[in-house]
Amino acid sequence: MKITVTHVGTATVLLEIGGLRLLTDPAFDPAPAEYRHDPVVLRSTAGPALGVEALPPLDAVLLSHDEHPDNLDAGGRALLERLPASTPVLTTVGGAVRLGGSAVGLAPWTTHTVTAGERTLRVTGTPGVHGPVGEVTGFVIEVPGEEETVYLSGDTVHVPELEAIGRRFRIGVALLHLGAARIDAFGGGELITMDGRQAAALTRSLGAHTVVPLHYSSWEHFTEGREETTARFAEAGLADRLHWLTPGEPTALETARAVLR
Repeated sequence: MKITVTHVGTATVLLEIGGLRLLTDPAFDPAPAEYRHDPVVLRSTAGPALGVEALPPLDAVLLSHDEHPDNLDAGGRALLERLPASTPVLTTVGGAVRLGGSAVGLAPWTTHTVTAGERTLRVTGTPGVHGPVGEVTGFVIEVPGEEETVYLSGDTVHVPELEAIGRRFRIGVALLHLGAARIDAFGGGELITMDGRQAAALTRSLGAHTVVPLHYSSWEHFTEGREETTARFAEAGLADRLHWLTPGEPTALETARAVLR
């Protein structure tokens, strides 16, 4: 199975998989920008590589959570409001209540089928812990008839509940939200997204042969970038699994390969 991934920026990705188009965590505000939610101030340093007008028609949106502007900002909300009523927004249970409309809440291990014409995908919610800052979900995407699946972590740290993902699904490609995000006002600066060491451990657990790093740049609250992540994967003997994207450029990935744990 082939998928095409276009990194728009931070956690925003256009996924073309099984003939359907999915957009993740839509954030399209220009940068630099400042977002104040006392006592927290978040600052962006770079904007998206593509504007909303460059997007093709979408079959679904995968929104890991709706409460933070690096995952859903004003431009992203405007996009959601313009979606056809038939286009689902898959997100957390609480987020679906807040957003209304076509939003669908996925509790962990619950599944929603996305349909466009005769093509379908199965999207299953996965556990996540975003520190003390609210509910979050990840996603496993299945194409009927294909053995391997695609995993999108959402803004989570590596917690024991994630170990079940590799047991339940054969993960080929994992898109991981990294950046080692820290916010002093939350939990004394504890991690609220994965660092490189956690991501390497999760990669081994998942058995994924290809890891696509996301959510590691363009915001001041990220404390690790490409260099640190690469070093941690090398230390774990997993450097060959990393696949870095160039923002704005569609990249084709294969999901049918032997999986090594």
